[in-house]
Amino acid sequence: MDVAVARSPAAELVTLAKLLADDSRYKIEAYQFVGAGLEYDQEVLGLGRPGPRQKRRGKDDTSPPVRHISGQELCWALQRLAHQQYGRMAKLVLARWGIHTTRDFGDIVNNLIRIGKMSQSEDDRREDFDKVFDFEQALVCDYAITKEEEVCRP
Repeated sequence: MDVAVARSPAAELVTLAKLLADDSRYKIEAYQFVGAGLEYDQEVLGLGRPGPRQKRRGKDDTSPPVRHISGQELCWALQRLAHQQYGRMAKLVLARWGIHTTRDFGDIVNNLIRIGKMSQSEDDRREDFDKVFDFEQALVCDYAITKEEEVCRP
């Protein structure tokens, strides 16, 4: 998955509102989380291989190169981001937004691709998100409290 070109905030809100009306399974926070997960995967974790070259807008174009993330890579980045942001509550928070399996991540990504918020390569398939990990195992059982978190405890 790649991040698509940004539009004006007002246009994005209208497009997202239409998307939420068309597919009410997921809350807006679910879409924001998946979008943040893609950026987290690319920028913080440094994952992704170079994607297709985009047409240059001019010789001074400073837009970052497109980096492609697979469905599986995105799912694991979302698991790490959920742990980082929500800790032991990650599974519960995602469930409140309508996300119960990695398949839901794929449905959200497909919706974002449909409205032009993300893009895909020719090799990407919807099935890439199916059964990547079990939510109970990955979000609850595999959660580990780090040294930094222990310091905050009374």
